[in-house]
Amino acid sequence: MKPVPSVAIVILNWNGRKFLEQFLPSVMASVYDNKRVIVADNASTDDSVAFVKLQYPQIEIIINNSNEGFAKGYNTALKQVQSDYYVLLNSDVEVTPNWIKPVIELMESNTAIAACQPKLLAYHNKTQFEYAGASGGWLDTLGYPFMRGRIFDICEEDKGQYNDAQPCFWASGAALFVRASVYHAMGGLDEYFFAHQEEIDLCWRMQLAGYKVYVQPASVVYHVGGGTLPKGNSRKTLLNFRNNLIMLFKNLSPGNALWKIPFRLGLDAVSAWQNLLKGDSGYFMAVLKAHLHFFKWLLFQKKQSVFPKQKHGKPYGLYKGLIVWRYFVQKKKTFSEIVDNK
Repeated sequence: MKPVPSVAIVILNWNGRKFLEQFLPSVMASVYDNKRVIVADNASTDDSVAFVKLQYPQIEIIINNSNEGFAKGYNTALKQVQSDYYVLLNSDVEVTPNWIKPVIELMESNTAIAACQPKLLAYHNKTQFEYAGASGGWLDTLGYPFMRGRIFDICEEDKGQYNDAQPCFWASGAALFVRASVYHAMGGLDEYFFAHQEEIDLCWRMQLAGYKVYVQPASVVYHVGGGTLPKGNSRKTLLNFRNNLIMLFKNLSPGNALWKIPFRLGLDAVSAWQNLLKGDSGYFMAVLKAHLHFFKWLLFQKKQSVFPKQKHGKPYGLYKGLIVWRYFVQKKKTFSEIVDNK
C-alpha cells in the first residue's frame, strides 16, 4: 500500500498573535493522517511565538532572524523542512476540516501538477469569493492578474459556478500547496519581490518548466485578507506595480517584453494620473516609485532575482485579450463573461 504523502503546513507569522489565536484551532482540526504544522516567525515583536509555545506545544517553530517578507521568509523556513508537499498558509485563513485531502489526491494523480490552491472564500462573507485567490488565478496578455470569481475589485458570489478542478495560471499564496521538490528546483520564491505577486511569478516559472498549476474547489478555505498590508496601502501599491513589471521582464520572451512592458508602463501612468486627479496623491507616488524601482532593478539589481530555468512550457490560463478593455470599456464584470464569452 502506498504511504500517505507527508504534508507540512507552514504558517509565516509576523506580529500575528490575533490571527494565530483565531485560526490555529481550525488548522489543528484538519483531517489528514500525515501532516505537521509549523509556524515560521519573521522576527515578531509581539508575543505570538510565546503564545504558540504555550497553547500549542505540538506545533514546530522556526525563527527567522529578521522580517524577511513573504518571499525570503518562506525560502528561509522551507530550507529547514523535509516534506513531500508544503502548504504555504496565511495566518488569517480559516480552513475546513477536510481541506487537505482533495488537493493532495489531485496532485498525486498527476505528477506534472506542481502547485494547487483550494477555493478561497471571504471570511467575513462566506458566500463570496475572496479577493486574493477566488477559484484560481489567470493573467491577461499585459500581465494583469484576475481570477475565476474576481475581476479587479469585483468579487462574485459563489454559486458553484467555478466548482470544477482545472488548470489555472497561478495559485494564491494565501493557501498554496506546492510539491516540495519542484519548489526547491525552481529556486523558491523570488526574494527580491519581498511580498506581492511572488506566487504568480513562481507559478509562471513552474509552467515554463513544463509543470501545471491547478485549483481544486473541493477544498474550501476562508481568508480574511489584507492582514499585513491592507488594500489601498501605498507600500502594497508600490510592490504590486513594481513586482508585476519585474515578473513580466523575467518570464516573457524578449520579443514580447519589448512591446508589452512599455505598454504597461503607459497604462500604469494613466491609472496614476486618474487617481491623482481624484485626490489620491499617495497612489500616484506609489506608482511613480514602482517604475523608478523597476528601472533600478533592471540596471543594477537583476542578479538578486531568480529567473526561469527553462522556457519550453506553454502556460495555461493566459488570457489573450485585455482585461482592462473588457472590464472598463465593455463593462464585463465576471470571469465567465470575459473568458467564456470571448
